Amino acid sequence: MAVTSSNNKIKKRVVPVAIVSINASFNNTIVSVTDQQGDVISWASAGNVGFKGSRKSTPYAGQMAAEKAFEEAIKYGVKTVSIRIKGPGAARESAVRAVSALVNKHQLAVISIKDVTPVPHNGCRRPKRRRV
Repeated sequence: MAVTSSNNKIKKRVVPVAIVSINASFNNTIVSVTDQQGDVISWASAGNVGFKGSRKSTPYAGQMAAEKAFEEAIKYGVKTVSIRIKGPGAARESAVRAVSALVNKHQLAVISIKDVTPVPHNGCRRPKRRRV
């Protein structure tokens, strides 16, 4: 939100192209919608939606978080969407399905769906094996 200097009314941003980043860890799922420069338009997490404890890592919690974040982002005039998925969590697929269902509902275009999970190229040495 930017304030114009002439008449001090709040002018809402219009973001035609948005990037939906889904970070699905083992404990939580965080969905953030940004513009092309990386400025966050809206975000939601499984804990933010109302799930606690081990229920945050469920696919349904990831779906609810994706729906909430994307519904808030549609108010900014989003027309095309690029999706980035990161992490090994269980809510990966359900969050992408929730976003794609909302994209189809509002008749938007999906540019790409990328998996940006960092994969080591034989970096750090693994810890020694545990002996019990």
